[in-house]
Amino acid sequence: MFSVVKEKIKPIISVDLDQVGAVRSALNEWKDPLLFLKKQGQLLAYIELNNHLVQQLKSQNFSVELLLDQSKSLRNICQLSTKFSLPVLFQIIGEPFVIIKDEAGKPTGYIQREDALAELFRQGNKSVDLLKILLTSIPMGIFVLDKEKRVINCNEAGLKMIKSTSEKVLNFPGDHIFSGDHINNVFSTGKTILNQLEITNEMGVLVDYSPILNYENEVDGIVIVVQDLPMVEEMALEIEYIKDLNKDLHAILSSIYDEILVVNAKGELIRYSDNIIRDFWQVDLKELIGKNILDLEDKGLFTPSVTRLVMEKGKKVSVVQETRTGRKILAVGNPVFNEKKQLDRIIVASRDITETTRLKNELLEMRKISEQYKKELDDFKNKDRYLKKLIYCSPKMEKIMNQVMKIADFSSTVLLHGESGVGKEVIAQAIHQLGKRSNKPFLKLNCGAIPENLLESELFGYVKGSFTGADKNGKDGYFKQADGGILFLDEIGEMPMHLQVKLLRVLQEQEVIPIGSTTPFKVNVQIIAATNKKLEKMVEEGTFREDLYYRLNVIPLHIPALRERPEDISLLAFHFLQQLNEKYDRNYQLTPDAINVLEFYPWPGNVRELQNIIERLVVTADEPAINAEFVSQFLSLGYEYKKMKPIITRVIPLQEAIDQVEEQLIVLAMKQYKTTTKAAKALGISQSSVSRKYQKILNEKNRNIENMSSH
Repeated sequence: MFSVVKEKIKPIISVDLDQVGAVRSALNEWKDPLLFLKKQGQLLAYIELNNHLVQQLKSQNFSVELLLDQSKSLRNICQLSTKFSLPVLFQIIGEPFVIIKDEAGKPTGYIQREDALAELFRQGNKSVDLLKILLTSIPMGIFVLDKEKRVINCNEAGLKMIKSTSEKVLNFPGDHIFSGDHINNVFSTGKTILNQLEITNEMGVLVDYSPILNYENEVDGIVIVVQDLPMVEEMALEIEYIKDLNKDLHAILSSIYDEILVVNAKGELIRYSDNIIRDFWQVDLKELIGKNILDLEDKGLFTPSVTRLVMEKGKKVSVVQETRTGRKILAVGNPVFNEKKQLDRIIVASRDITETTRLKNELLEMRKISEQYKKELDDFKNKDRYLKKLIYCSPKMEKIMNQVMKIADFSSTVLLHGESGVGKEVIAQAIHQLGKRSNKPFLKLNCGAIPENLLESELFGYVKGSFTGADKNGKDGYFKQADGGILFLDEIGEMPMHLQVKLLRVLQEQEVIPIGSTTPFKVNVQIIAATNKKLEKMVEEGTFREDLYYRLNVIPLHIPALRERPEDISLLAFHFLQQLNEKYDRNYQLTPDAINVLEFYPWPGNVRELQNIIERLVVTADEPAINAEFVSQFLSLGYEYKKMKPIITRVIPLQEAIDQVEEQLIVLAMKQYKTTTKAAKALGISQSSVSRKYQKILNEKNRNIENMSSH
């Protein structure tokens, strides 16, 4: 059985470690991806080569030493005599190949694992059992396609990686799972295609396509090798991050006045900046990409070459280059080393020193701009980080946040009003984080939570000996502590009248007088006040000072109740649920019908009530999937899921309202009647319509749930 694959035995290209410099001659014959090492005539190990390593070996004088530097890549050799049969041969292969010895024990060549597997496939029923055993024992996913490009065999590892079953895979076209283009390419060219990322909603895998060749070198089928990549999403994100870094690098190179060149360790030009010194290169730099710029010195284009000097000295070099036209260029070359302290890159910055004075001024300006950009970039990062914490998608909250971002650039007094629990403090913190005072204090004082006799001392502070029981060292009030930052006065409507007078003075004069003192001191504090009361009515009743009201009402912001922005309910619910899942190491999920219940509830307690309800659901739930029936038990008295009515909270297009009512009716019908047939009868429409519309609703809900979970 072994003799039928003898033509698959490939010659051994080897390097004798006793002969320094033997690598280069061996590499001239190199065509396979393997290079074998031997000492005193005995094969010791092998290394998998790539084009980059081959070129590197060819360019070195002491190539054996360089090869031994790859010791982590060296692999042991499995050797086998020709007397073994093909099945036994395949079963004991621990590496991608084995060395074949003749009767005298002399190595004659090597055979690859894929060739053995292909031969087993061609032998048909005689090796079916053995093939199944082998496929099962392989840790990678294996799929075998026949001439008709259908899957005729696979292993359990592969099925797990693509999250499918043999019933859904065997005898089906391979392009239902894998790339049809790659499959067709292998059949048409007979070439192997490696390292193909294939990402769908069901799987993320790395795929190799290898042809199964007959004795006439025709493609009889394909072996598809699959490796699972559980972190492929993270890798994709990292790739996007690297792309962004490349964009930043290009932007930075474009903004620098100097001409910047990036050269590899061989002196080949990799990239350059947009700012090129005119009349210096006398050729288009695009034509020099990938070429050795050391040759330009030999051609007399300029002298000396800073790249050559950096390669020779291995350190930073500054030179004045003189061109054929007599211009003098200051060139600075900086070496960049890899982990092994070998030269990896050379960064060359050049400028025309005839304009030194002007460039010096511009350099100073660039430094200022760079520092400003860094500061602005840090600010943008902080703002972006905070904005991601704000959970909303409704147009009303979008409008509020647009106003907040405008307000944040100023220090005007802001008055937030809205029902209890709508998130007034969150908006106040957003103004702080997004504004110029973000690196200064943000202090909060609830005017209704502190006794009247203590509120004044908390706000304005006091000097030592001001009153009985006072701290002997005195105390700084909130105004002084918040100097330069923001003071958030919650429940401003609860502030006593006599303190309203003092607060008015702070707003007018920007100065504070501590208790027991007659000396005012200046403060720079932005005031953000909040209330759930109607201050206009309190002014009319005489319980709130009119002049203070107008001082506070410079920038009024009304925070809408949660029932006025139902689009935010599901977002907030998923956010709170995710927080609790992480806190308690749980995996609770809200079903689509449960989300419907939450969206139709009026939420008199607003966001605070929603957060409490979600926590109550998590603490009391018995099942991971929290459904509508369970949710409705915890909502306010008199609310029943089956009696819920469509709620339209704003004027919207008629068709949009009809679509919303239709969705609610279909969800209610399916909840009550369980089957599409009965639901269709109750609704008076066809079963196919109910099935199609209900499936669309579920898909949309599931997408929203996945999006919320990923964030």
